[in-house]
Amino acid sequence: MRFREPQVDKETTVKLEDFRKSVDADAEDVIFRIFPGKKLIKSTSSSSSPFHQSHAAGSTDVTVYPPPISSNSTGEPDKKKRKREVEETNDHVLSDTQHARFPNLFHTNKHLLSVHETLKKECEQLIDLTDKVKLWINLTMPNYLDGVSTEVLSELHRSQESGYNIRDSVRQNHLNRAKICSKIIKYPHLEDYALGLKEHDDKQLYIARQNLSDLRNVYAVMTDILHKNISKLRSPKGNNGIGLY
Repeated sequence: MRFREPQVDKETTVKLEDFRKSVDADAEDVIFRIFPGKKLIKSTSSSSSPFHQSHAAGSTDVTVYPPPISSNSTGEPDKKKRKREVEETNDHVLSDTQHARFPNLFHTNKHLLSVHETLKKECEQLIDLTDKVKLWINLTMPNYLDGVSTEVLSELHRSQESGYNIRDSVRQNHLNRAKICSKIIKYPHLEDYALGLKEHDDKQLYIARQNLSDLRNVYAVMTDILHKNISKLRSPKGNNGIGLY
């Protein structure tokens, strides 16, 4: 009995072809419209830009505020309070300060928060866009390894890693800032901790500005590489031995 190789049915074949066409269209849009446009990220040299260093001076609040009103200081019976505490703990609501050693309130830097949100969105968009181009290249590559396609995929991967690292720096900033704030709450009479926080925020705004420029440079380099090698990426067969332009 002759073995019949399994085949994809016609309906699935049509769907796969439609998917392939949508991947091609998305990649072309990214390569020829979005990537080139991203080279024109707004300048941060203007004082109106939130990334301008002039905003650092007045954005840091070093005031130690009184503790927020505890949700347990409501005059309700102890038994009822304990029951509600258990329910809140089970729901992962742990905002009470009654067990904190230093319950004073310290505000975050609202301006930096806004700047970092912008930076995070840019990083997430970079990662998403490069994913679309990577998928297109992988689907276009022949069964054997193609030199140009492999090198471009490596460059795209490095671009994504840059996006991941810049996005993660926001988390690290909050952790480092919290350590300084805790010192100010504990030792409010030491001016150097307050000055250290101001310098920290000043540095973070400078780094955010540099990170935005780095993202713009990533887009510029990727646009240049993709445009110079687009014919090889579209028809990789026969070009596998030739390197990047």
